Amino acid sequence: MQRIKKPAETRLLVFRVLVGIAVVVLIGRLWQLQMVEGESYRVLADRNRFREVDVAAPRGVVYDRNGQILARNRPSFMVVVIPADLPKDQTGAKLGTAEVELLDHLLDLLARPKAALPSAGGAGLQNLPTADSPITTTLGLTGTASFRIPDRQPWVRPRAEIEQAIADGLLGGAYRPVQVATHIDESTAFLVAEDAINLPGVELQLDPIRDYPDGALGSHILGYMGHIPESQVDEYEAKGYGPDDQVGLTGLEATFEGELHGKSGRQTIEVDVNGRRVRTIGEPDPAQPGHNLVLTLDKELQKAATTALQQAFDKSSGFTKSTQGAVVALNPRTGAILALVSLPSYDNNLFAKGITTEAWNALTGNPDLPLFNRAVGGQYPPGSIFKILVASAGLQEGTLTAKTLLGDGFDGGSDGIIWLPNDFFPWDRSKDQPFYSWIHKYGRGHGLVSIREALAVSDDIFFYQLGGGYLDIFHGLGSTAIGLYARQFGLGELTGLELFGEARGLIPDPKWKRLNYAESWLTGDTYNISIGQGFVLATPLQMADATAVVANRGTLYKPQLVDHITNAEGKVVKAFTPKVIREVEVEADHLDTVREGMYGAVNWPQGTATNVRVPGIPVAGKTGTAEFYRDDNHDAKPDRDAKGNLPTHAWFTSFAPYVDPEIVVTVFIANGGEGSSAAAPVAAKILQAYFDVVQEAPAAEPTVAPAAEPTAAPTPTP
Repeated sequence: MQRIKKPAETRLLVFRVLVGIAVVVLIGRLWQLQMVEGESYRVLADRNRFREVDVAAPRGVVYDRNGQILARNRPSFMVVVIPADLPKDQTGAKLGTAEVELLDHLLDLLARPKAALPSAGGAGLQNLPTADSPITTTLGLTGTASFRIPDRQPWVRPRAEIEQAIADGLLGGAYRPVQVATHIDESTAFLVAEDAINLPGVELQLDPIRDYPDGALGSHILGYMGHIPESQVDEYEAKGYGPDDQVGLTGLEATFEGELHGKSGRQTIEVDVNGRRVRTIGEPDPAQPGHNLVLTLDKELQKAATTALQQAFDKSSGFTKSTQGAVVALNPRTGAILALVSLPSYDNNLFAKGITTEAWNALTGNPDLPLFNRAVGGQYPPGSIFKILVASAGLQEGTLTAKTLLGDGFDGGSDGIIWLPNDFFPWDRSKDQPFYSWIHKYGRGHGLVSIREALAVSDDIFFYQLGGGYLDIFHGLGSTAIGLYARQFGLGELTGLELFGEARGLIPDPKWKRLNYAESWLTGDTYNISIGQGFVLATPLQMADATAVVANRGTLYKPQLVDHITNAEGKVVKAFTPKVIREVEVEADHLDTVREGMYGAVNWPQGTATNVRVPGIPVAGKTGTAEFYRDDNHDAKPDRDAKGNLPTHAWFTSFAPYVDPEIVVTVFIANGGEGSSAAAPVAAKILQAYFDVVQEAPAAEPTVAPAAEPTAAPTPTP
């Protein structure tokens, strides 16, 4: 007879079967997890525990010729969150309560006022780098060319953007840092680091920023950095740059971006459950620091030149107070730039943290254009300093000799006026055009003088005749020859300096005038360019380089700002040797005659620059006063003063010592007035600083005897 199972036994059997099935399922699942999918889960676990992180490469440092730092890296702090390490109670596309509370707490810390740092590091600051104190930045220097704007405040990302970036990161790229705040101060960084236990997923990262210790002193040379321009993102990413990297945008920072940038490294780290670094795994791929630039620039001379130029602004008078100018000092033996000043200037530290709209508008809205490097990009009529080129051309072409006498004595008078017949009505002397020498305003002229005297006293009429001739008495060089020699001396072309934004200037000719003005070239045009007026334009750098040709007796060098490049260990990886552009086709004897005239300008009693004498250092120079029409003049009538005079730019170019020159100094002051009274004293101060002469130069007798002055009559050319 079959045994009937009791209900309890049936339930027990069913339970055992279910347990057996569960055990089989669990064993199967364990087999799947450990044997079938084990490798993939081990990879995921390692991803949680091990991470590859980038190691930023320090940017190269910039030094002057004496090893003084001009540009370096300054510590700054950035707060980021790692979405994968945040509290895990997210629901859907929105952040969970724990994540929202964490963000509330973090943003509250970032919003707190600055507090004094503790005297001893707390637990959270044991490995925290120290940053320099925040600075107050200036857009210019002291005096008329400056104004101040407060330093950039820390930037905190808007709350909505943070939440959206975290949500996006959790959908893909959960270990990619989300930026919350940048450029936070040390006290705030201390608060975040100290409260790290309550901020899982929050990291405090070092974010170096570029620092320029002297700010406006060298901003036009060094330039500034910023985020990669949108149009060049693909180009930089192809070179290994990250989307948030900063690059040089202007100045040497841009020119030598490839050398300064360096190469980022990578390392594998182990983190804990809160995403905190525990240790480094294996051998890291170290970052390769950027190379360092050692410039030809002399920082102390740069300071002296800047101060001297600013003082000239403060003392200026005329139509308006001078606010714009430039100084170039270079070595005529090599082309090495010793000082390069453009005023007004700006503080490139403004751009280190991302310039504010207020500061940018102040810079770009300033009519004096502080961002513009007028030493290399400003194009101005050179005035009488151009005469050294015309004199060199006349001697080389045989148009005159060192004994030839020219001037305003041909017509029997000496009143500082020459009357040029009208090109279309030469027989009608009532239509003659008067051309004046600067000395005419004193009721006299220079009479007949030699080329040495003409340079020393800056006789305009002498150079009118040398350039354009006079009646049938003297046949001048002509515009073609003047243009040819001006280009030989480097005008009308780029010098090749390692800075963007260099201007070519302008050496006009008859074809240029026809194309631009639909007019014929006249003798009066030749007269004007013979004294550096009319359509002639040059940059202060070009005129300094041209002066160096006279100083070194015939070699045109390429100006250079970088002397050599070193690696992080200080080893020279690239040296820059002097580069000759060309040997100018003017004999050394002729250049010596020009040099003697420049010596006379400073050292002869009748010279126009006797206020540039430096005790113990024989100086040669040439003054220049260039008329111009003001850019802001919108009236039909020329912008003249009460006596009918146009405003003038002040120029002075010089070299020293006279016998074996080692420095050329060229000074330009826009709307500065007379070159002898405005620009020449600036050069004197710079030369005194270079030769370490403290006291002002006394009126001393010349230390080099000038050549005997000629007495011969004018020598007409065929």
